[in-house]
Amino acid sequence: MKVAVLGLGYVGCTAIACISSQGHHVVGIDISEAKVSTIRSGKSPIKEPKVEELLHAAKQEGRLDASTSVGTHLDECHLAIVCVGTPSGVDGSHNMSYIVQVSRQIASAIARDRTEPLTVAYRSTMRPGTMDQMITPIFKAALGDAFETAVELVYNPEFLREATAVDDYFNPPKIVIGTSSGAPSENMHALHDGIDAPVFVVPFREAEITKFVDNSWHAVKVSFANEVGRVCQSLGISAAQVHEIFVSDTKLNISPYYMRPGGAFGGSCLPKDVRALQYIASDLGANTPLVDSLIRSNEAHKNYQFKVATEGLEAGSRVLLVGLAFKADTDDLRESPAVDIARKLLDAGYKLDIYDPGLTPDMLVGQNLGYAYAYLPTIDTLLVNRQTAESTPYALVISTNRLSKSLTIDADAFVDISVIP
Repeated sequence: MKVAVLGLGYVGCTAIACISSQGHHVVGIDISEAKVSTIRSGKSPIKEPKVEELLHAAKQEGRLDASTSVGTHLDECHLAIVCVGTPSGVDGSHNMSYIVQVSRQIASAIARDRTEPLTVAYRSTMRPGTMDQMITPIFKAALGDAFETAVELVYNPEFLREATAVDDYFNPPKIVIGTSSGAPSENMHALHDGIDAPVFVVPFREAEITKFVDNSWHAVKVSFANEVGRVCQSLGISAAQVHEIFVSDTKLNISPYYMRPGGAFGGSCLPKDVRALQYIASDLGANTPLVDSLIRSNEAHKNYQFKVATEGLEAGSRVLLVGLAFKADTDDLRESPAVDIARKLLDAGYKLDIYDPGLTPDMLVGQNLGYAYAYLPTIDTLLVNRQTAESTPYALVISTNRLSKSLTIDADAFVDISVIP
């Protein structure tokens, strides 16, 4: 293919180096004459391992050019990749001025009578909705009736780390391709040919939010590790050995477990131990704001789930809560998020039934017994059997776990708070 890359910063320079090394013909476009002249000489304007070697080879083989303007370069291109910056604005939002400028330039340069649409792929980090609400209107306004046939818009986030960008390009953790309908793009498939990685073809917004989720999670990991390190150092504990133990657990710690959006955390361990670590850190003066925020975040999630589940539900309506224990197949109610949901439903004046076959009030003992009656003193009258649950008409059924899948319930509405789809 012939590929144009607009914006020759770290992402753009790495892109032209790697794409040209795959046998494609690449033209890099940037308003900086210094960058363009450097690339034309087969050198790199950025310091990044392996980039200059790849650029030099591509130049020697006649597969690399650079320009300060779009001009007619797009006429023969199959693909244009946008890599311009989206720096932080004063309020923390992205400054989208460069994206708007380059989008207008591309839209104006596209020939209306193209026999095949130009694929325009954006790699700059952008707020979800940008492709639909900003980029697409720019191209529609410029191309008019030719929009459907002259251009294919794509969002394709990159996952490159500085100092290892070339290796990351050819060995990415994943490839994410966002299109307007979530359908595959032939040119994007060709661009990634030979790269072995999981491929996700999704609608624009799912692709757009990917970088925010990834980078925020990386920031959480760094902050959490440093907070634990401060606590360890204050206690004379080897943070390095604690880290070695922690990352060795790939079943729970470094794994997909506990990462699926859904219910709040609860049970006998997580809340108790988080509070204890908060106390230890405070006592030591270690200052752990991330750990301190965990309980507040969890309570906020419970409130959010209650609001979403009962939105539009009339006061006094009959509600069935399926699953009260911390997990299905247990009778542990200690700090179960479902107990909080039940209490909120009662406080709001709803008529509540609870179905949980694992619970028998006269079998509750110890702390479990105390917790049950402290938060739901009328639990004996709230629990119903399967026959009652399946024969009673409900305005709303709230499912907290997989128990609801085995029931046939007459309900006007059903909400599963164990998962966010």
